[in-house]
Amino acid sequence: MSSDWWRGATLYQIYPRSFADANGDGVGDLPGVTAKLPYVAALGVDGIWLSPFFTSPMRDFGYDVTDYRGVDPLFGTMADFDALLAEAHRLGLKVLIDQVWSHTAAEHPWFQESRASRDNPKADWYVWADARPDGSPPTNWQSWMGCPTWTWDPRRKQYYLHNFLPQMPDLNLHHPAVQDAILDVGRFWLQRGVDGFRLDTANYYCHDPQLRDNPPQPPEKRGDIPAAMQQHLFNVCQPETLPFLERVRALCDGFDARMTVAEIGSQNNHARMVEYTRGQDRLHTAYSFLLLGPRPRADAIAAMMQDWQQGDAAAAWPSWALSNHDAPRVATRWAQGDARLAQALVALLACLRGTVFIYQGEELGLPQSDIAFEDLQDPFGKAHWPRDKGRDGCRTPMPWQAGAPAAGFSTGQPWLPADAAYRALAVDVQEQDAGSTLHWTRQVLALRRAHPALRLGRFEALHADADVLVLRRAHGSDAVLAAFNLGHDAVRQPLAAALRPAGPALTRGGATWQGTQLYLPPGAVFIVPL
Repeated sequence: MSSDWWRGATLYQIYPRSFADANGDGVGDLPGVTAKLPYVAALGVDGIWLSPFFTSPMRDFGYDVTDYRGVDPLFGTMADFDALLAEAHRLGLKVLIDQVWSHTAAEHPWFQESRASRDNPKADWYVWADARPDGSPPTNWQSWMGCPTWTWDPRRKQYYLHNFLPQMPDLNLHHPAVQDAILDVGRFWLQRGVDGFRLDTANYYCHDPQLRDNPPQPPEKRGDIPAAMQQHLFNVCQPETLPFLERVRALCDGFDARMTVAEIGSQNNHARMVEYTRGQDRLHTAYSFLLLGPRPRADAIAAMMQDWQQGDAAAAWPSWALSNHDAPRVATRWAQGDARLAQALVALLACLRGTVFIYQGEELGLPQSDIAFEDLQDPFGKAHWPRDKGRDGCRTPMPWQAGAPAAGFSTGQPWLPADAAYRALAVDVQEQDAGSTLHWTRQVLALRRAHPALRLGRFEALHADADVLVLRRAHGSDAVLAAFNLGHDAVRQPLAAALRPAGPALTRGGATWQGTQLYLPPGAVFIVPL
């Protein structure tokens, strides 16, 4: 594949803990992933994004790293990772790995040295600050994990910054030596053969050196937890991040056909995505949480796509996801358990302009699991129960065989309960059903791969309202029309008389093209070349 293989690619996110357990200890592992890669390749994706497998105390399940170059024994060995990488490449799959560069685990040797004194070689590798005169933290910054972003350390008699859990201190990426050390980590994995990085919380890399307080949210935007009561102007999204991103891009450009995708959670997601990916010297692409919350109107989705074709955004490239390991599954969050609508959403994702990510189980239409409090593992869920049950509901084990223990995920007791509702949606059940979400996903991804218009083409909304979206994608001589009814009522949507199908249509839910109009029942999809 060419050096810009990532542009318009489809990538499949694997959360290793919950994908496949090869050794029966109840936790998914790298050999389990390797064994299932033929299944992933058969979906028609271009590669995988592998969530963290690095050495970690697992307070945040791998997003708290103790050794950036180590494989946690829970997941296997470095030889297991090398075998996974080789098998993926044999199958034609690219491999992106998570890199968590905004913070480490408190157990990381860098932090242990940094906290020992104020004058050791790594004293400034993390963000330290004195208390205010009254002993309170240096700023009012609040973490989305349900606590202030500062914790007092009695060794140094200073506060350290952590935008997430207190046991996940923030690196000081203003420090050139820290940037160098992080880039060495990236170089290690690139030399090992990975095809790129998913950069966790990339807009959290730098903080305001002046340590200014965040202002309050206006009353109409104020949420009901402390982090939602302030505008996050100074703890994230600082301009000093941009030169570091340029160093990351330069590192990747020193290797063939590598790419970076940033995760961005910001008060202005679109602007930040454009800023981080515009031109040829910053990151390749980025995704945000714009489609990971409540379902927007169909015309709002169309506006998001069109925003990326004008102004500064035209020199950047977006990525999109409807589900991931941090968000409730889209089959519940948007489709509310309607299997027809869940299938429509898979097709919608495949027709968006940008690089797209499918989360494991999304191709099966898996709903969000309901986890009892006593079974919760997620620290966020434990802290916010019952207002927010956390992230465990989208992390329950993947169902492979309906009749097997734990639906074929493991021969042992799974780390999270295997959802009994998943058995009817297991891979082996759906393989036998030509109308299943699994087969449908393969069809729509094959269509995306076959048409440059869907991977690379311009986006034009022919009609968009609250529930109905009719779009045209075009690239060179290739063009595709796609229509979606995300509502509960059947509609008849007029089309321009000049439009003519140029091949067979891919349809779902009884959609038909009748003369100069589309008939779209609820949850229907109609995709056809022009």
